[in-house]
Amino acid sequence: LKALGQQAESMILSSRTRDAFDVSKEPESIQSLFADNELGQGLLLANRLIEFGAPFVTMTHKGWDTHLNNFTQHQELVPDFDKGLDAVVSALEQKGLLDRTLVVAMGEFGRTPKINKRGGRDHWGSCYSVALAGGGVPGGQVIGSSDGHGAYPKSRPLRPPALAATIFHCLGIGPDREFRDAGDRPYRVYRGRPIGALL
Repeated sequence: LKALGQQAESMILSSRTRDAFDVSKEPESIQSLFADNELGQGLLLANRLIEFGAPFVTMTHKGWDTHLNNFTQHQELVPDFDKGLDAVVSALEQKGLLDRTLVVAMGEFGRTPKINKRGGRDHWGSCYSVALAGGGVPGGQVIGSSDGHGAYPKSRPLRPPALAATIFHCLGIGPDREFRDAGDRPYRVYRGRPIGALL
């Protein structure tokens, strides 16, 4: 444990790590893409960490759990999200990193097509959207559609295992890859098949 602690300390205190977290060193052409708010600056940092070799970066954006005042909350959430997603994809492209970086924008499920009594939308797992960019995924595609209420899939319904398989495929992790639990039992990393039309 002492050796792991020393390794973690040296990694955290190294000049390279400090440099990776210093977004002020980004060129103005990159900084100007990102809003001067928590999400924008977090995405700018995520972009920089990817450039420095971080294999996986995750970002969250406030709370989209809009069980009440859905429309008021979305007036704040949606513009920041739109600008942030555009900024991170544009910055990765400018740096030549987009082809080797898969950007995934999603939540864990959708929202009810009907508005509840508090002006909100509740949990809804039957239909939702995911956006992918980079990582070998050709842009400009829309795969599948919902019905007119956004309640159920209308065409090309896809399930979470297919999305997971697609993400792993883009990361170069094949369907036969296994990991072992604490009891040394093997488990496949994922099941399901990648979304062929997307790739």
